[in-house]
Amino acid sequence: MQHNDKRPMAWWAFGLANLAVVLAVALLGWYLLADPTTSPLDVYPLPFNAALFWALMFVVWTGFNLELAGFARLPQPARGAAYTAATVAFAVAVTWLLGHGLGALDPSFAAGREGGVGYFTGALFVLFGFSTYVMAVVNWNHWPWTDRGLRQPFVGLCEIAFLLGPTILLYVVLGIPAVAEQVGDHGPVLELNTLLGWYYSVVVAIVLTGLCWENWPWRLAGGRGAVALVSLVGNVLLGTGLYFGLRAVVQAVVGSAVSDQLGVTLNQFPSQIGVCWVAWMILWGNAFGNRPTGFGTATNLVCRAAITFGLAVVTFVGYYYVLAAHVLHEPVVVGALHGNALGFLDWFALVTLLYVVGFGSYPLRAPAAAPDPGAQLDADAGADVVMPGATVTSAG
Repeated sequence: MQHNDKRPMAWWAFGLANLAVVLAVALLGWYLLADPTTSPLDVYPLPFNAALFWALMFVVWTGFNLELAGFARLPQPARGAAYTAATVAFAVAVTWLLGHGLGALDPSFAAGREGGVGYFTGALFVLFGFSTYVMAVVNWNHWPWTDRGLRQPFVGLCEIAFLLGPTILLYVVLGIPAVAEQVGDHGPVLELNTLLGWYYSVVVAIVLTGLCWENWPWRLAGGRGAVALVSLVGNVLLGTGLYFGLRAVVQAVVGSAVSDQLGVTLNQFPSQIGVCWVAWMILWGNAFGNRPTGFGTATNLVCRAAITFGLAVVTFVGYYYVLAAHVLHEPVVVGALHGNALGFLDWFALVTLLYVVGFGSYPLRAPAAAPDPGAQLDADAGADVVMPGATVTSAG
């Protein structure tokens, strides 16, 4: 009997193959572009991290909001190559323009600030942009633009334009004061470590409910406008709860002595373990089919959260105690802790998105979509689009 090379892969084999490709590319790319000892570019940690954040912003805008409009017509692997090239060009250009253009007018953004903080000031916009623009897709399902009969690319362009104002407002009120060259009389609303830890926890809530849980429980609100409002409020409340929960998990993992050494920096660590969780939820939803899908809805959701969070904790420990020091050559934080997960794990997430979304996991053959017995709710109660490239659809 002849082997049929067009046969779809098993879901677990497809996921592991994607993971292997992403890990290999992420490590090789790190050694070339960012590694403090092997890279010839000398851009670690900044401006590399700044360009990385803007690359993620480009992927969100073009891959999520615009659903690859313009790129989708290209065959693979030309589509993935063009998408990756555009992502790199955008990230490098914006990072340079903010650091050397706006930085010449406002010292807070200046490339010459000690430690590359000027680059970080510009890139901090992405933290807020990731929340607003991803939520518009995974929680709001492009509401209200699709309701008005718009199609891509106008749906995405409207989202990008209309959410720019609220995103800039969040950035100006919460972000810039925490990293500005000159601090105002009253100081920032939130100290930088606390801001990063809390707001990234809100991002975790958005990805958890929108991708991992296919917009449960917000979809129960009813109409699409109500779902959008409830998800906005619910994600902020859930994210706040996750901030305290993830902080407690970090304290338990690193121990009281290291926690005391970290001091106020500990408040940032919900984002450090949070990025590990987000990276796994993106990979699990897009490469592993968001399994399980064959049980009842509640069981499916609990299992997905438990699997991805368990992998996140293992990744957090492996990264800070082994990978960062002995493989990625990153400097010590305190004690045995090395590195900053918002660098390499965001890099891992970016490579994941470029491969599974941009390249469509080329040349791997995706498995057939699994049935979901819990997927019988009215479509208006949930999102139809999870993330570009996902092998699952909404339970709506």
